[in-house]
Amino acid sequence: MALENLGKALNSALKKLARSNVVDEAVIKEVVRDIQRALIMSDVNVRLVLDLTKRIQKRALEEKLPPGISRKEHIIKIVYEELTNFLGKEAKSIEIKEKPTVLLTVGIQGSGKTTSIAKLARYFQKRGYNVGLVCTDTWRPGAYYQLKQLVEPFNIEVFGDPEEKDAIKLAREGVSYFKEKNVDIIIVDSAGRHKEEKGLIEEMRQISEAINPHEVILVIDGTIGQQAYNQALAFKEATPIGSIIVTKLDGSAKGGGALSAVVATGAPIKFIGVGERVEDLEPFDPKRFVSRLLGLGDIQGLLEKFEELSKEHEFKEEDMEKFLKGKFNLKDMYAQLEAMQKMGPLKQILQMIPGMGYSLPDEFVQVGEQRLKKFKVIMDSMTEEELEKPDIINYSRIKRIARGSGTSVRDVRELLQQYNQMKKFFKGMNKRKLSRLAKKLGGMNFGGFGI
Repeated sequence: MALENLGKALNSALKKLARSNVVDEAVIKEVVRDIQRALIMSDVNVRLVLDLTKRIQKRALEEKLPPGISRKEHIIKIVYEELTNFLGKEAKSIEIKEKPTVLLTVGIQGSGKTTSIAKLARYFQKRGYNVGLVCTDTWRPGAYYQLKQLVEPFNIEVFGDPEEKDAIKLAREGVSYFKEKNVDIIIVDSAGRHKEEKGLIEEMRQISEAINPHEVILVIDGTIGQQAYNQALAFKEATPIGSIIVTKLDGSAKGGGALSAVVATGAPIKFIGVGERVEDLEPFDPKRFVSRLLGLGDIQGLLEKFEELSKEHEFKEEDMEKFLKGKFNLKDMYAQLEAMQKMGPLKQILQMIPGMGYSLPDEFVQVGEQRLKKFKVIMDSMTEEELEKPDIINYSRIKRIARGSGTSVRDVRELLQQYNQMKKFFKGMNKRKLSRLAKKLGGMNFGGFGI
């Protein structure tokens, strides 16, 4: 069960609660069983699941209702609070206190370490830091070229020598090179290890002595589930200054297991990988993560993505608000879908909006780059009037547009159908009073559950 499926299962359990006319002990126990099932299918440790759901059930049955809140709202709040506590309570960040800050990354081979380093470099670059990367992986052929290729589009420099076999020498020389260039952050990529943690920890110790990093970062593959516990524990015992990136959480069947296993060791998760693109790395904040997982949204995260996008492109919050209200034409639709793609996968963006992530049909969000390109070609063959007023497009116009764009009548109809479906859907969302979603989330928002 991928994390998206875990979110759907948890969201479904809470919607069952919201639809109940009477919230009695039987309903509460049924919802708790659904939550248990969802977590266990996501490979979370059974004992941890039982402890967690016992606390949820006990609080739901025994706690006195706070003033001004319904029992349904109170139980959802309990689930949110307990899951947040379960995953670590507070967000922890990598602190950039001095220039340059040196970060050392380690990880088992195949954990996604090299990709994560590129993502981390891009993350800091977008926040105004000048970043340099040092590749000391002398074991894996092509590691240097892979890292270089990943960050080349962003003009991030990589120091390395594929012919050099001495990782310690590469680390020293790379750090010295970037210190002379006055970069803000130096990220050192070490070689991955095949099997056990002993070699990993030993390499970390040797390179650490050579370059004296401010922080050591362990990259853990989210697909290994509960096995992440041993890696995280060994790492935590070896260094008190470490942090962890959990990768491959976008499609992992064991993502919940990996996250909960790492948290159980007390080691700090600071980032999670949520996609294949270099942009798909996000700080791990248990509150915001659980909020999205339950379908409660993450307006703060959405606004941060808008802010990032507006720095690089002409994009305003009011444009998104117009889109959400269903008051857009074909030109607007293309501009917003293209902009949102730059923010990340559309599905992930919509999960930041309370009540929308799991209610939006898949066909609305599966607008890949190829379809967007085709849509653009089709729209280039339309008149300005047709773009502004798509309702005037009849069959004869469709045939003309198809001929002019080198596409088929079916392709043009698909574009118009996509437009009409999205417009209808967002208008419907607006009727359910979700226009307030453009505001920051000041507290729990239960609109997505129909409460």
